[in-house]
Amino acid sequence: MGQKVKGAAAIRQIRRRLKKAYPKATTELNWHNPFELLIATILSAQTTDKKVNEVTPTLFSKFPDPAALAKANLKEVEEIVRPLGYFRQKARTIISVAKVLVERFNGEVPKSMHELLQLPGVGRKTAAIVLGTAFGIQEGIAVDTHVQRVAQRLGLTRNKKPDKIEQDLMELVPRKEWSWFGHALTLHGRYVCTAKNPQCGTCVLEAYCERVGVEQKRAGSSLLQ
Repeated sequence: MGQKVKGAAAIRQIRRRLKKAYPKATTELNWHNPFELLIATILSAQTTDKKVNEVTPTLFSKFPDPAALAKANLKEVEEIVRPLGYFRQKARTIISVAKVLVERFNGEVPKSMHELLQLPGVGRKTAAIVLGTAFGIQEGIAVDTHVQRVAQRLGLTRNKKPDKIEQDLMELVPRKEWSWFGHALTLHGRYVCTAKNPQCGTCVLEAYCERVGVEQKRAGSSLLQ
């Protein structure tokens, strides 16, 4: 389990240093209400937040709420989200999500993990982001590719599956910090502990990092996802 991977003192230092570097870590997606955050997070799969932020102003100006998006023309939505990867699938998914919100949740984004997971295309990562960021409800740690990479390199987990990594991290981090910690690791992975050429020399976590997979990667071995 998580505690056996790294000692409590090291975990405290990692949290303390991340808190200093990213005191108000949150998503880089632009949103104004839980519905917008939910849709933007779904759209962010396999693409960058920057790209999503370029299309959501048009999307939400035309379809500002679940009722409007539920009635949207699929082709019109596809054209709006076309710059994103898998745009056809994403267009279908967000329209389906809007329909379920209207039909089952009175047009409101639910505030529980169980209910969010009933929405089409919504997994624990998306649900945890929406709950923690929009509602301040700590029900999980969102594990994206950045969190996965940083957690493994630091030695916070030996697991490779997101759900197992999440369980390890939730055991190591106080519940009140779950949402912040996920966002902090994402930002750290996005700008410092990058997939290629991580900036180890200037990393605030260098003293506590096991650099799992980093040296192998530099030597041209297989990537540690």
